[in-house]
This record gives sequence, structure tokens and C-alpha cells, in this order.
Amino acid sequence: MMFTEAYRNDLRDALIEKAGLDQRLVGVALTGSSSTDSEDRWSDIDLAFGVASDQSLDEVIADWTLYMHDKHRAVANVDVVSRATVYRVFLLANSLQVDIAFAPEHEFGAVAPTFRLVSGTAREQPQSGPPEISRLIGMAWLYGLHARSSIARGRPWQAEYMISALRDHVVMLACVRHEVPYQQGRGADMLPRSVTESLQDALVRSVDGAELIRAFGRAMKLLVNEVEYSGMERANSLIPVLEELVRTADPEALQP
Repeated sequence: MMFTEAYRNDLRDALIEKAGLDQRLVGVALTGSSSTDSEDRWSDIDLAFGVASDQSLDEVIADWTLYMHDKHRAVANVDVVSRATVYRVFLLANSLQVDIAFAPEHEFGAVAPTFRLVSGTAREQPQSGPPEISRLIGMAWLYGLHARSSIARGRPWQAEYMISALRDHVVMLACVRHEVPYQQGRGADMLPRSVTESLQDALVRSVDGAELIRAFGRAMKLLVNEVEYSGMERANSLIPVLEELVRTADPEALQP
């Protein structure tokens, strides 16, 4: 059975109450959509706990993990780590996602606008800056290189993977340019229709060789556009190489 909004809200309240009784914690905060009153039917639970400096972060995480599995039917968990903070993501049996950030006391504070203190004291934290455009472009052309070689080697599924990764980075670049959230495609649906229609043309519709070459060419064209918009250093040197990747992906184009 899938979770209900009432279940989610009740569980969040229960977790906050339990955290308030845990003497090892120095603060509790709402994060994610609940911190900005923007939840919908599909929202998960996002919380942040500050762990006292004289306590073992690993022990606190282990105890809460056991609690989530034993008391709330968590079936799996995975970690995302940023600095010394561990974001443990739980999947419950009813498909509800529960994200709990376990932050050392000195890292407990807002790193984004989605942070609302419930109890304790938050420490001022460095704010996330804009993404490094040159890195996004670099990862895009790197996927483009491997897409070309995968097509030429007759490895269609690897080619599909690489083209899709290339397109994903183009999506992120477009999101940055239009000043919407760029990570994990969160702002993709906020992009202008003209942009999303162009991105649609870069979808891989089959693993047929001709279709892979078509989608690759379209994705590379969109990458070239983003490089031009970025005004990055050495763009004029990079663009001709990107355009050449498309031509050399087609073995027939290389025949004398």
C-alpha cells in the first residue's frame, strides 16, 4: 500500500518528537518542501539533525537507522555525503522516502533556502554558489566523446547511455542559463517551451544505428548552443571540435 499524506505528516511529527528527546542532538530542522509549505501528494520527509560535538556521529546514525528499520518498516537506505554531514535516505515499505541529514554540530545550519529550524541553534553555513559552468560543459563533451566511440564500435546500449548523459548535462546547462534549479532536473519543467521542444528532439527513440547518430547530433548541437551562450573561455576553439564529433560518429562519413 502506498503512503498517504496523513501518514507522512504523522510520521514526520513522530520523528521530530523522538529527536527532541534524543539528548545527543542539539538541533532539529525541517528541510525540503515542508520547510517552505510547498508539499504535494508526492513529497517525502526531509529533516536535519544536529549532532553534539561530544557525540559519535556514526553511533547516532546507527541507532536511528535501527529505529527506522524496526519501527517504521524501512526496507533499504543509502547515503549521500556532503562535507561531514551524512544524508541517510530511507525507503519505507509503503514507498515513502525519508531523508535525515545527520550534521556535526558545527555544520548544522542552512545551506539552502529550504531550512526551517524547529529546535536548537543553527550555525551559519557557507551557501552553495552557482555551479561551475565549465565543469558541466566539460562533463557534457566527455560523454559526447564516449557516445561517438560507442556508436562507431557498434555498442548501441552504451551509446544510448552516453547520449542520454550528454543530454542531461545540456538540460542542466539550460536550467542554469534560465536561472531555475539545475540539479537532478528539478527545474527542467520550468524551462521555456522552445527549449524543452529542442531537448525532445535529442531523445534516443531506439538503438538503431541511424537513430543513435540522429539523437547524438541533435544533443551535440544543443551543447554547442549552450557553449555559445556561456561565453566561456576558449569556446571558439571547442565548438569546431564538438561539431566534428558528430561527423566522425558515422562510419560511412569517414569512407573515402
